[in-house]
Amino acid sequence: MHIEQIEKQESEVIDEEKWVFDASVDHKGRVPLRASTGTWKASLFIIAIEFGERLSYFGLATSLIIYLTKVIHQDLKTAAKNVNYWSGLTTIMPLLGGFLADAYLGRFSTVLVSSIVYLLGLLLLTMSGTIPHLKPCDTGFCQKPRRIHEVFFFLAIYLISIGTGGHKPSLESFGADQFDGDHPEERKKKMSFFNWWNFGLCCGLLLGVTIIVYIQDHIGYATADIILAAVLTSCTVIFCVGRPFYRFQKPKGSPLTPMLQVLVAAIAKRNLAYPSESDQLYEVPKSDMKQGRLVSHTNKLKFLDRAAIISNRQNLSDNEINPWRLATVTKVEEMKLIVNMVPIWLTTLPFGICVAQAATFFIKQGATLNRTITQDFTIPPASIYAMAAIGMIFSVTIYDKILVPFLRKVTGNERGINILQRIGIGMIFSVATMVVAALVERKRLHIVEKNPLEGSVSMSVFWLAPQFIIIGIGDGFTLVGLQEYFYDQVPDSMRSLGIAFYLSVLGVANFLSSLLITIVDHVTEEDGKSWIGKDLNSSRLDYFYWLLAGITALNLCAYTFLASQYSYKNIKVTTLALANGREGSVVSA
Repeated sequence: MHIEQIEKQESEVIDEEKWVFDASVDHKGRVPLRASTGTWKASLFIIAIEFGERLSYFGLATSLIIYLTKVIHQDLKTAAKNVNYWSGLTTIMPLLGGFLADAYLGRFSTVLVSSIVYLLGLLLLTMSGTIPHLKPCDTGFCQKPRRIHEVFFFLAIYLISIGTGGHKPSLESFGADQFDGDHPEERKKKMSFFNWWNFGLCCGLLLGVTIIVYIQDHIGYATADIILAAVLTSCTVIFCVGRPFYRFQKPKGSPLTPMLQVLVAAIAKRNLAYPSESDQLYEVPKSDMKQGRLVSHTNKLKFLDRAAIISNRQNLSDNEINPWRLATVTKVEEMKLIVNMVPIWLTTLPFGICVAQAATFFIKQGATLNRTITQDFTIPPASIYAMAAIGMIFSVTIYDKILVPFLRKVTGNERGINILQRIGIGMIFSVATMVVAALVERKRLHIVEKNPLEGSVSMSVFWLAPQFIIIGIGDGFTLVGLQEYFYDQVPDSMRSLGIAFYLSVLGVANFLSSLLITIVDHVTEEDGKSWIGKDLNSSRLDYFYWLLAGITALNLCAYTFLASQYSYKNIKVTTLALANGREGSVVSA
């Protein structure tokens, strides 16, 4: 009998080496073969379309404030607010896109539909710059562009915003789905996936803010738009070619319904006594789980545990158990995961506000400085953003190839350091960024005071390089960490929404940045001179940056406390994940 059990366990291990049992299917709806689907062979197709989308996004986003001030002729405050509104909507729309992908459409289909909407936006953008009656004006320069051009332009960029809303959360979670989290080797590869995903993202960003921005500046915006549309079309085709290699997670209906059921059941049983042991709470046996993974019980937020208490009136032999009256421990713990994320989400917003400055005020500062490299070559203002991409590429590469292997040996943690520690390190860099930015802006204003007619054109644009590089290094820790955190720590049925939660940090931060600009402008204007004037030379951005440095430093203290108290998702695993056939748990830290 003992020999038969050993043979059965060995057979299960062999089966799980050959097949993928994580509830995914291949393109024909079958259980995927591990050797011919997923991992890097699939994710490279996915990273390719991310490269094309980020090339388009950053090629447009980083030059948007320049376009609004020079072509649409908006003043600095209005242009900065419009950029923040657009960026904010672009990074909040993924909440809707992620919900639809998880609940109804599936991630692959959502990416495909979103790419079509995105391409439609790029087409309208191209039309607004090429069709004579849709151009800003008939001459090369005009004081006020045609109204029809503004309509087409804003319609185009907001279509791109909608396309991004479905594209971003679905594509990244779809890429991470190609790795089986219960398989030891694939789990390590998944940890590296987020680093190399951002490497591909940064390559798109780097080309977007250099080559594309250079074409916009020296040839024309219409030519750049045609190139972006062609590249994204090609990348979409490549994405579709990879379909036979993908692993697909089927949509499972609204992920919000189980959370609501837990809350209703907990309230209904608020007067019941807790059982003496947590194993007396209701849970479906592992053998009965058709799909998904079980989450181990934790002692936090015990009020929600009442949803899993089995009352005397509930008969577990019934075929149909009412989920509004009795929830499993896994569903309760998944609800706890979402509740625990709220404080972390809130304390990452100040970091997002710092990031928002790089695409607005930092670039506008670059436009006032000396950008001449040779007599025939001048750097476009938005291209200085490439320094942030270089910083992030450097940070991600060093972290993945040097720091993680070293820290694994030192700490014994599979990740090297846990996810929240990685995020916190990046926040320190954001404080340093604002301090450096304040010092550089003070120097620029000092030059303007000495030469009011010349302004700051004698100061090299490379004075801005340190603040861009530092924020890029910070992004390599915090933004990549946030992606991994929100993908890994949400319930398995909410992974597209998890990436959307990460993006919403940046989206809400953009809106908060606009609100902060308005408040600072209103408060300081009453004292005689606004910190945010009509142009940079009449502003005191250095004070604004010091304010952000102070807010971010105080917030870092709160974040450190919350991170030290945080409980990570604790997954029950069997057979291959433990390599011995016994049940146990793996903490996703």
